[in-house]
Amino acid sequence: MAAAGVVAAPLRPGRAWTAAYDIRLALPLGAFFLVFFLAPLALLVLVSFYADPGMTRFGLDQYARFLLDPFSLRVLGATLWLGVEVTALTLLLGLPLALLLTWAPGRLRGLLTLIVLLPLLTSVVVRTFAWIVILGRQGIVNAGLLALGLTDTPLKLLYTEGGLVLALAQVQMPLMVLPLVTALSRIDPNLADASAALGAGAWRTFLRVTLPLCLPGIVAGCLLTFAAAITAFITQSLIGGGQMLFMPMYLYQQASSLNNWPFAAAIAIVFLVAVLACVTLLNLVGRLSRGRAQA
Repeated sequence: MAAAGVVAAPLRPGRAWTAAYDIRLALPLGAFFLVFFLAPLALLVLVSFYADPGMTRFGLDQYARFLLDPFSLRVLGATLWLGVEVTALTLLLGLPLALLLTWAPGRLRGLLTLIVLLPLLTSVVVRTFAWIVILGRQGIVNAGLLALGLTDTPLKLLYTEGGLVLALAQVQMPLMVLPLVTALSRIDPNLADASAALGAGAWRTFLRVTLPLCLPGIVAGCLLTFAAAITAFITQSLIGGGQMLFMPMYLYQQASSLNNWPFAAAIAIVFLVAVLACVTLLNLVGRLSRGRAQA
C-alpha cells in the first residue's frame, strides 16, 4: 500500500522501482520560502524605490545616488575585491589540506576533519576576538617575531587588509575544504595509477587528471567562501576597524545611524545584484573549464 502523498509507479521490465512524490509535499517549504525570503525581499525592493528618507514619493533617486557616487562605488569594489582575495587564499591553503585529508588514514583523517570543522563549532565573535589577540601589537605573532629577533618593533597587523584577509580565510576555510574533500573522494584512484603507468609524473597527474575532476568542488567552495567573506559583518568590523569600510558596514550606517532606510535598501539591492553577477560569472567559468577538461 502506497504511503500518503506517494504514488507508486508501475513496474516495467528491466527498470528499478521508482516512486513519484506528490508536489503538495513541497508546499510547507514553499510557504516558508515565500514568507521569510521572497516577501522581505519584495518589501526591500519597494522601500528602495522611495526617493526621500521620509518615504513620501517614489523615484530612482537612491539608485542614482549610489551609482553616480564614486565613494559608494569604491566601497562596492573594495568589498568584492576582499571576497576575491579571501577566496584565492582559502583555495590556495584549502586544496592541499583537502588532498591531505582525502589521502590520510582513518585516525589521522578524523583528527584533520575535526580541525577543519573547529571554526564552524566556535562562535564567530570568539573566533574574531581570538584573531585580535593573535594580530595585536602585544599578540602572539608580534611576540614571536620580537623573540626571534626578526623585528625591532611590533608590526601593525591588526586593522589592516592583510590581517582581515587572513582572519576571514581561517574563518571560511571549512566552506572551501568540505566541498573539495567531497569532490576528491569521488575520483577513482585507478585514474592516477593509469596516469602514472602512462609515464606522467605526480604534478602532471594532478594538473591533467585530479584538478579537472575536482572542478565542481572548487567552484562550489569558491562560491560559498566568496559569499560568506563579503557578508562577514562582525569580522570585517572588528578586524578591519574603522579604517576600512565595506558594504555590510556601509549599509548598517545608513540604516541605523542615519535612518536613511531607502538608501540602505538600495545599497542592499545593488549589493545583491553585484554578488549574483559574480556568482553567475564564476559558474560560467566553472562550466567552461569542465567542458574543456572533458574535451
